[in-house]
Amino acid sequence: MLHLHEISSLDLPALAPYRTLRRPFEHAEQGIFVAEGDKVVRRLLESNFGVVSVLLPASRLAEFEPLLRARPEPEISAYAVAQKSVLEALVGFEMFQGVLAIGKIPAPPTLESILAGSPRPRLFVAMDALTNAENLGVLVRNCAAFGAPALIVGETSSSPFLRRAVRNSMGAIFRLPVLELNNPRGLRSEPLHPSGKPKRRDDPVVTLAETLRELRARGVRCLAAHPHTEKKFLAQADFSGDVCIVLGSEGTGISKSVLDACDEAVAIPMANGVDSLNVASAAAVFLYEVNRQRKNF
Repeated sequence: MLHLHEISSLDLPALAPYRTLRRPFEHAEQGIFVAEGDKVVRRLLESNFGVVSVLLPASRLAEFEPLLRARPEPEISAYAVAQKSVLEALVGFEMFQGVLAIGKIPAPPTLESILAGSPRPRLFVAMDALTNAENLGVLVRNCAAFGAPALIVGETSSSPFLRRAVRNSMGAIFRLPVLELNNPRGLRSEPLHPSGKPKRRDDPVVTLAETLRELRARGVRCLAAHPHTEKKFLAQADFSGDVCIVLGSEGTGISKSVLDACDEAVAIPMANGVDSLNVASAAAVFLYEVNRQRKNF
């Protein structure tokens, strides 16, 4: 059921998530995220993600009301403000489109479910130590655009459910299963215990290196996108079978423990004097090559 509210006070308890946009860890602990902008909010409302509320100028309410009324939640609220300047005073920064929503972070998938739900030959992308939310959002968008069925986010990376990551994904995060190894809500995504049983919530966080070794044990070749190798360039790599492309941060690249857990390192050939590409750009180049070899395009 949709509840429409005209905001008379910025101090309403229900508006607390919008007043704390600069404190994303509080959102993570509550299992919620912020969607920002017309397209992202529309795609959230069209998705099967849970939605808590929408905040927007009163002049925009008619555009979103059909989507809101079509939602399956028993309770969902739309908060309308008379002017965008009031909304900006609430969130604490200038907004271009003035449309926000609070969504629910879904229950994390397991490695087992990701493997079972991925068509063969499998294609995964794993991220090591990426802390820039904007780059992470673009990476999510690239994965969706090039047909990667899942993204594995290492324990030293930022969450793809940060507001800027969700915004830069342009809503692609709502259709891409993400295995977060450092889940801020204390949940473990698919931790494999040495006994073969799933780990409990109080067990140590599973690392990306451990996850890659588990993928290799399942027949998935793990290829590190590593610019500082002269052994193999991108076109020489074989992407015909099950593969996981592993990427690192722009600053430090792939950590030694993660690199050691990969089958081999592969570099993108570049002009002299250029050290590396932005991680999202490198991901797009790798994913295009995978699809080229598999004749998907």
